[in-house]
Amino acid sequence: MLGQMMTQPLLISSLIEHADRYHGQTEIISVETDGSVTESTWSQVAVNARKLASALTKLDLEPQARIGTLAWNNRRHLEIYYGTSGAGFVCHTINPRLFPEQLTYIINHAKDRVLFFDATFIPLVAAIKEHLTEVQHFVLMGPRNDDAIAQVPGVQFYDELIETGDEQFQWPSFDENTASSLCYTSGTTGNPKGVLYSHRSTVLHSFGSNTRDVIGYSAVDVVMPVVPMFHVNAWGSPYACAMSGSRMVLPGPDLHGEALVNLIDTYGVTLAMGVPTIWQGLLAHAGKSGSKLTSLERTVIGGAACPPSMIETFRDTYGVDTVHAWGMSEMSPLGTANQPMAKHADLPIEQQHKLRESQGRPCYGVELKIVDDDGNELPRDGETQGDLLVRGYWVLDSYFELQDQNLLQDGWFATGDVATLDADGYMTIRDRSKDIIKSGGEWISSVELENIAVAHPKLATAAVIGVPHPKWDERPLLVAVKAEGQDPSEDELLSYFDGKIAKWQIPDKVVFVDALPLNATGKVLKRNLRADFSDALTG
Repeated sequence: MLGQMMTQPLLISSLIEHADRYHGQTEIISVETDGSVTESTWSQVAVNARKLASALTKLDLEPQARIGTLAWNNRRHLEIYYGTSGAGFVCHTINPRLFPEQLTYIINHAKDRVLFFDATFIPLVAAIKEHLTEVQHFVLMGPRNDDAIAQVPGVQFYDELIETGDEQFQWPSFDENTASSLCYTSGTTGNPKGVLYSHRSTVLHSFGSNTRDVIGYSAVDVVMPVVPMFHVNAWGSPYACAMSGSRMVLPGPDLHGEALVNLIDTYGVTLAMGVPTIWQGLLAHAGKSGSKLTSLERTVIGGAACPPSMIETFRDTYGVDTVHAWGMSEMSPLGTANQPMAKHADLPIEQQHKLRESQGRPCYGVELKIVDDDGNELPRDGETQGDLLVRGYWVLDSYFELQDQNLLQDGWFATGDVATLDADGYMTIRDRSKDIIKSGGEWISSVELENIAVAHPKLATAAVIGVPHPKWDERPLLVAVKAEGQDPSEDELLSYFDGKIAKWQIPDKVVFVDALPLNATGKVLKRNLRADFSDALTG
């Protein structure tokens, strides 16, 4: 016997319709590419999304045509999110920080038919346009622009395109498993790989992230996603904010500390999300400027391990709660979020603070386990570490348009992370499997060493890598960037590890660099550091 309940497909268009109907006058603040600020509302976003959907439909694109974007976090990008997917097309957000060759590969591999781009990227599009074999329409995200006309022949203009559409456009209904959006991994090895999300997985992901034990957006929040909308759909925040009716502040291209602090203080941002490198700049400017970040209540930090010292600074200096989270492009990206349980309220405050340093526990919809090299599940004791596997309602089962895939292990996806799990599901990333250091047959976590190092007041940032050693196979090397105006010695930094970690795990040496190499999503390129310093202990 089947239940006697209504059945409606879980579609992205239902999110913007909900925001329009019940939160229509809620503000959307958008920083444009020229630095100006515009104010819109969820209803205005919904109208423009329908007009865009109508205009794209008139272009006679095939069903499920991929629609590419090279854009920052702004109002038009938000409209494209809904107008494309809602009409039955696939919104393909492209990371503009990739090399031109990678961008060309991604756009051609996805077979994008339309390419939307912000004015910032006019020269980039002009440079690669002739190599984009499938793109039929190039659309600048703004009004008519003579510079774009000169550099990109045949360019169309967003503000003119949507005026050809009907604001009364009716969102079509279709199978909720239909593809909705496409993101490519950052391509740290080989070509980037596409992750194709569905309407169903995206709506379920929004429900998951909106639970109180994850992020829990609400209609009283002012949300600033600093994580780019081209990086895993800004962690799903544009969808979850529509579901909850949150106000949004879209920060545009300038993500330096001064710009972000000004937005927080000007618009009363209560919740902001980004990677640790972004927050380093924000905290540095807040400290210099004297801003107290008064409105800010929560930060969500993911994309890389968050140093405990950063959590402490947010908490003790600014009264901001930091939610340490973890996920992957392959997971939409939500995996875990660090929120306490009721029983933790009885712990001493130091233990409560220590608990918040891990990547947290999964919400309903995600399952985790750790296994050994033979695939045997390992104990959830908080100590035993193994390869981290995941499965769930918004986890991929195969990459887009790749042949000969054998991706899953008995229905589980291997993340490439080495982690521990405890009985409550709290997960701690010990390292990426390719970055963990094996010294004399014993494992050393580069993440743990980095967390200690970046807490040193004379360092701006640091990375730890394993380099060849004639006796121990590998030993840790600390690659450090000095803080502005500081000149720490090697001995000073190495002695900072005393009492914080076993002596045999302390790095053998420190090398100073002006900056760490970062990939297109702000993560340290450790393979570059390993190549540059491969003979640091043997040369």
